[in-house]
Amino acid sequence: MTDDRAGLIFREDYFGDPAGWAAVKALLVDVFGVDVSPLDRLGGPDQTLMSSAWFDESARCVANFSAFSMPLVIDGRPVKAAALQSGAVLPQYRGRGLFRDLVRRVLQRCDAQGFEAILLYTDKPQLYEPYGFGILPEHRFAGGAPAVSAASPSFRTLDMNDADDVSLVRGLLESRAAVSQRLAVIRNMQTFLLNTVLVQGVTFSLLPQHSAVVAWSENAEGTVFTLHDVVAASMPSLCEILQAIGRQPERVEVLFAPDQLGWQGEGIPEDGDLRFMLRSQPGLSPNGPCRLSPMAEF
Repeated sequence: MTDDRAGLIFREDYFGDPAGWAAVKALLVDVFGVDVSPLDRLGGPDQTLMSSAWFDESARCVANFSAFSMPLVIDGRPVKAAALQSGAVLPQYRGRGLFRDLVRRVLQRCDAQGFEAILLYTDKPQLYEPYGFGILPEHRFAGGAPAVSAASPSFRTLDMNDADDVSLVRGLLESRAAVSQRLAVIRNMQTFLLNTVLVQGVTFSLLPQHSAVVAWSENAEGTVFTLHDVVAASMPSLCEILQAIGRQPERVEVLFAPDQLGWQGEGIPEDGDLRFMLRSQPGLSPNGPCRLSPMAEF
């Protein structure tokens, strides 16, 4: 152990330890201002988490980096993929090489498990380029709304603070179809559930006739409908979604590639602070504009 790590203790896979989990939650609040404690009532952390961290002698987590399994579809092919998250170091411990050490350890574990692709979001892409990550530009898709016959609403708004509604969504997530064949998650149980708390201004509607949950929003005038995600074993079309929710907007925005919706929109590059990055086997990259649903962001 180098002098820079004197007094620090390295640990792995500590999320089953309540004190370790509490220490990581505190680190994420301190560094990012993000509180992931709602996971405690939503089933706890993802069970596939592979985590590495440095703790000080008082059991405070001072640096953390984690990966979890996030199976994908890329251009119609199922892909064994992992996502990196919770890369954080307390300010007073930066400059000691802790971050580089944790990235190296986590990537080695991912490679040992044979992941074909690894994803992350960051506002500092230059930190990850030396490890083989490249930016994958994100797009939203916008265009005129499809013609909807006389609206016949048939939906129920879900309350994600209600245990029965959370259980219903969990059941649909177990057997969800990919929302896009270009790029989409196949399984993202805990990420989706946490984002129901973190992503603001989104309504979650159950469409009983389609056995689907739709995450959506609209502008104040009701003229622009934004589709964030669809959780269903079989994807309904955009027209069916609008009809079931009783909306007849002028324009639609879809926040994932809409190849399964029976509708096409223009791909518009996103310009947010975070960059979506991919490290994958040669030739394994989406063919065309894409992005993950906001409910799959991590």
